[in-house]
Amino acid sequence: MFIDVHSHVVPSGDDGVGSVEEGLSLCRQAASRGTSVLYATPHVWPHLGLEAGREHRIRDAHLRMAHEAATFGLRLELGFEVTPKLELLDEDMQRYRLGDLPVVLVDMPFSGGLGLARRLASHIVSCGLVPLLGHPERADAVVEEPELAEGLHAHGWLLQVNASSLLGRHGSAPQEAGWRLVEETLCHAVASDGHRQTRPPFLDEAYEAVKARIGSETDRLFDGSALAARDGVDLAERR
Repeated sequence: MFIDVHSHVVPSGDDGVGSVEEGLSLCRQAASRGTSVLYATPHVWPHLGLEAGREHRIRDAHLRMAHEAATFGLRLELGFEVTPKLELLDEDMQRYRLGDLPVVLVDMPFSGGLGLARRLASHIVSCGLVPLLGHPERADAVVEEPELAEGLHAHGWLLQVNASSLLGRHGSAPQEAGWRLVEETLCHAVASDGHRQTRPPFLDEAYEAVKARIGSETDRLFDGSALAARDGVDLAERR
């Protein structure tokens, strides 16, 4: 069974689902395709922050959805995906963690340098948490300089590759970069980054593709084992 640590299935005003009903439909489909734990990670963008009213609406929607999801065997957790911005460097990042995991998901920038993302990752560590760097294979900087991913990994930071990247749905360059991260054991998790019905939170197809290429090491990228090995949390106990 899969643990998916990155999705946008809780309505939040971002580019994910637009309603609880749409989100629950995706959750039900994900469960039918092998996902047992799904983390909803609404965006925290520089232009769409987590002000009190928005946070309340998100948490209320999550609670309602989590109750319903449990009836069809899915545990729906809540965290946030934070886009690097200077203001976050003054915040306690505990607010943004993935459920009760000591992990914060960072939205790696698609263009430009990684300086601010590195600063945010270091700040997350200073808050007693571990940064999980989302879709580095889609960052131009990593595509152009693959060795940058080795440096991020060397810090002890977690790297998460999108299932859709491995399947070629964001183009050949992210696909190649994603497979490199997987095959060189720089990746700690494959997640869906599912947003909507046209980009759903499914992992089964990517799981089969990864299994065909790396064999017995596949499960650890889909069931939380690789994350647990780094942050000391046994995600299997939380299913």
